[in-house]
Amino acid sequence: MIRLHKNVALSDSGYVFDPATGESYTLNPIGLEIVQMLRQNMTDDEIQGRILDRYQVDASSLERYYMDFIGSLVQFELADNE
Repeated sequence: MIRLHKNVALSDSGYVFDPATGESYTLNPIGLEIVQMLRQNMTDDEIQGRILDRYQVDASSLERYYMDFIGSLVQFELADNE
């Protein structure tokens, strides 16, 4: 399960700020949705299911892109993979 760090600030427009490092990032609308769902403690399966319901994407492509996105969150130290 992925846990977003509690100190990470997130705006409604997709602006992400990490006060621990001073780094900031901008998310696209789907990235913002994913991060918001992570904040709600949704599981990977729940998040991917919701994205599959909302957008025209096949499950295989979504899984690959989702895991890449999660990997980026972990790499940039915005989240932990528990």
